[in-house]
Amino acid sequence: MSIPETGQSPTLRWGFGLGGASLPLLRRLLAADLIDRIALPPQPGEGLSPRLDDHPSASGASDWTARSLGELLASEWPRSQAFVAVGACGAITRLIAPLLGDKTSDPAVVVLDPAGRYAIPLLGGHGAGAEALSQRIAAALGGEAVLTGASSGGGRLALDSFGRGWGWRRGSGDWDALMKGFARGEPIAVAQQAGNGRWRQLEAAQALASGPESPGQAHPQEAAGAQLVVAVEQGDGCRWHPPGLWLGMGCERHTSLSLLERLVDGALADQGLAAEAVAGLASAERKADEPALLQLAERRGWPLRCFAADALNAVAVPNPSAAVAAELGTASVAEAAALLAAGPGAQLRLEKRIERAQAGEQGAATLAIAAAASQWAPQRGQLHLIGSGPGSLELLTPDARRALAESSVWVGYGLYLDLLEPLRRPDQLRSDGQLTQERERCREALELACQGLTVALISSGDSGIYGMAGLALEQWMALEAGDRPGFTVHPGISALQLAAARAGAPLMHDFCTVSLSDRLTPWAVIERRLRAAAAGDFVVALYNPRSRGRDWQLGRARELLLEGGRPAQTPVVLARQLGRPEEQVSLHTLGGLPLDQVDMLTLVLIGNASSRVEGGRIVTPRGYPGAELA
Repeated sequence: MSIPETGQSPTLRWGFGLGGASLPLLRRLLAADLIDRIALPPQPGEGLSPRLDDHPSASGASDWTARSLGELLASEWPRSQAFVAVGACGAITRLIAPLLGDKTSDPAVVVLDPAGRYAIPLLGGHGAGAEALSQRIAAALGGEAVLTGASSGGGRLALDSFGRGWGWRRGSGDWDALMKGFARGEPIAVAQQAGNGRWRQLEAAQALASGPESPGQAHPQEAAGAQLVVAVEQGDGCRWHPPGLWLGMGCERHTSLSLLERLVDGALADQGLAAEAVAGLASAERKADEPALLQLAERRGWPLRCFAADALNAVAVPNPSAAVAAELGTASVAEAAALLAAGPGAQLRLEKRIERAQAGEQGAATLAIAAAASQWAPQRGQLHLIGSGPGSLELLTPDARRALAESSVWVGYGLYLDLLEPLRRPDQLRSDGQLTQERERCREALELACQGLTVALISSGDSGIYGMAGLALEQWMALEAGDRPGFTVHPGISALQLAAARAGAPLMHDFCTVSLSDRLTPWAVIERRLRAAAAGDFVVALYNPRSRGRDWQLGRARELLLEGGRPAQTPVVLARQLGRPEEQVSLHTLGGLPLDQVDMLTLVLIGNASSRVEGGRIVTPRGYPGAELA
């Protein structure tokens, strides 16, 4: 049995161990959504019972109790996507040996040592995704993925699996022969007719033969002779299919599912298009509850997007219908919905065709196919807002490490990407941006995620504190709900936190942060906030305190705090290049603050009226003068 690239595929992800001590480690994987169920080791006199630990995504538990791990594996092997085993590789190998079929059907098997230091993809490294799963597990546990495959070991692209990271689905072809030839160093001819072409910029792709790098440059004869083809069409060679097609459908009420399936399959076959290239279905809002449409979407694993009549009516189409306009308030459903769903620059690949009921069926339906400008599948995409911390990889959170490991493209300012470079794999694309082009970086990352990619948009410190999260979220909110990819903010350690830790304990009472950059905030507003901070006697952290083009603002901020009653002897911390080899932390007073030692890489932390220094450490007492601590 081969696992299809579309439709219903095995989804269960089991975790089990060869001893009771593995349970805490497995629970960590369960909490991180890396597995969705745990098999507990048998207790004396008992069988092996599946355990879900009240995990929200764990459903459909087995209704039996196994007597052994062998029985569990034999029963769950055909319907499982992956097994994560804690124990010795040899013991796990002997357990799974009787179940091995071939690489197209076997699930992924990843082995962990009991301490969680090493994640080893034992089976299904490429096709089943064991290498990718081991990398995610290692990132979540702070361990290391031990990859022994020819592609990963040689820093080359895994041709039979890399497309998944770009939102593609694998089609036909002799993939085994392709991979063996690539491993022998044979040149691989590549043709790309659709999809995002930036994967050719990967270091891991440099061993491939030269060829067209952008969609639309490959001629049909080039694709016919290529060994690796990226296209929405079926054909020769080993094929990756980007999500470049959207099917617009309209139908009469209670149309038969068999009619819809015949219409879809016939149209795709007539046009030579691959079902794996279909990103989803689209229709009118009035059809959002149509049973056959919902069943078709579920069977094929396609999202269903439904548009309001006024949105559909605004789309120019070649075949408007007065009858449809009278019934639904729009002159087109199939053609207009397909064009809207396929994103900016979409064009019709197939104009509306009609299918009517045959014997035993009822209803009628229309179908149109739109092709995206490149690829468009927001429902598959993920945008991760990464807070990379102050700079040291030791201070990067496991949550952020895991998101970085999952992302196919890293977008960020060059300096921040440099600090994370040791974690980047050759199959992950780095996209550098300029310091002042935050909105452009957000736009790039969001567009890639809308194409169906998993993207990391990286800020220093915490992305939600003077970082990229707010700008990216504003742009995400501006999209239609159906065009929004997944959006997750991963917190990081901010410069404020690390500066406080280095200096002692200055944040033990109320504090605030103020950015002195007036590029996005009028200086009058900044002054008002500084006066309020002085009046409230807050501990104040100043971000973006001073640069070559802004050399007076820090001096003015000091004046405002002094005028507001802050004593000249108030302790001040200057923390520069935190978390990096050039780190410098020094203590000063507000009155004697050396302004010329401060730059954009410095955080200025100013104590309140009760802050004091002793033994080279600054402390702000938890109790304010005149208050009693409980």
